[in-house]
Amino acid sequence: MRSSDPEEILRSGKGVCAGYSSLFQDMCSRAGITCISVNGYGKGAGYQVGQKIPDESNHAWNMVFLEGRWHLLDSTWGAGNTSENSSKFTFMYNEFYFLTHPALFIGNHYPDKKEHQLLQPTVSRKQFEQFPFWKGSFYNCGLLAFHPETGIIYSENGKVSVIVESQQDLQYIFDVNGNKHGVMKLVKCGMELDVYLQRTGDHELSIYAMQPGSSNKYTWVLGYKIICTAVDATMRIPKCLNNPVGPSWITEEAGLVEPSYPEPVIHTVDGRCTLSFKTIKDLNFLCSLDSDEIKITSNMERRHVFLTQTHDKVEMKVQLPSQGTYVLKIYIRPEGSKSSYDYLCNYLIICTNPSVKWPVFPMTYDQWGRNFELVHPLEGVLPKNTNIPFKLRIPDVTKVCFKGNTFIPLTFSNRGYWEGTCSTTGHEKLIVMIQYNNTNSWQYLLEYTVSK
Repeated sequence: MRSSDPEEILRSGKGVCAGYSSLFQDMCSRAGITCISVNGYGKGAGYQVGQKIPDESNHAWNMVFLEGRWHLLDSTWGAGNTSENSSKFTFMYNEFYFLTHPALFIGNHYPDKKEHQLLQPTVSRKQFEQFPFWKGSFYNCGLLAFHPETGIIYSENGKVSVIVESQQDLQYIFDVNGNKHGVMKLVKCGMELDVYLQRTGDHELSIYAMQPGSSNKYTWVLGYKIICTAVDATMRIPKCLNNPVGPSWITEEAGLVEPSYPEPVIHTVDGRCTLSFKTIKDLNFLCSLDSDEIKITSNMERRHVFLTQTHDKVEMKVQLPSQGTYVLKIYIRPEGSKSSYDYLCNYLIICTNPSVKWPVFPMTYDQWGRNFELVHPLEGVLPKNTNIPFKLRIPDVTKVCFKGNTFIPLTFSNRGYWEGTCSTTGHEKLIVMIQYNNTNSWQYLLEYTVSK
């Protein structure tokens, strides 16, 4: 056992919490500051959310009398932290534990004497045991509050919800026993998390936070214990889903505002949905569809989403190939850039209708651009031996035609659309081509396949 004698602690540079406390008290005494040591229970390394607090003390800290009132501090935790097995101490100054407000200090310090809480009314032992698990990192990251306020959460049909509020926009990650079975939405100055448990029993939920753009790692800020007695077998979180989900301050900063679907999960009855954003920056978009339930081939991942973009709006039509749970991923890059697309966000799309079976959209080429609109046909696979009417809005071009076995021109109508009818008889593919003024070359725009 290490000594708690102040002179020995100072000489050796080593000591446990009682040594830190006694040395701090001795230093205050020499400086003429009234200080006492406080014994009690600290939720330190090895603590599990919801565990019963033993009667015997496991920690020591101090109270100092300054400017007419008492203050709390923990010089041990303020100096650094230990690893989970308490085998290594890392020196890392943490100002939070010096002159901490009593209402915050009580979150993980329970003194043997209630008057040492410096609270009115005082917190009972049972209340202390039921707190979620957090430390100074919670407030150092600028977090303000959390809900639920009890450390043990009972799931409802396998689902629990957690809300965290902060002073500013932060980035978050979470895990439940090392897994990511949840949907996290970033909101202004906080986040909302729905956890969907995959099995009954006890689970540990850990939440981490980080300043946007920070080079530092995510910091653990909050822990809960979840007790699950039933599981919703219909709700499964795909492994390909990236949290956070849905629009957020991140998409706003990128230049996408006023989302048509502000929530991260989209439920569709007929297997179709149309998402849109107002765009306040010049961006190019790329979208793909993914799923853990069916095999999404390279031909499918982008052809079940059709993009239409104007100068201030982007629209994404989605048609699911079958019932199931899907992830729509959205990528962006600045207009005119030749760099690769950067991932921006994703949505969770759920359809339980077994009759859903939508075909792919037509394949778009690079020339499919801003202010282009496809009215019909939207089906990428056309029936054989059929006359198909076409209607497109393609501004600033001289000619538009079909290319199959022959070239078939479309006509520019007085309504501002290129229109025409094409027979699929004898064609395996139909390609829509465009020609700009003062050029003799044709550029590919859309490609359709004719069913066999």
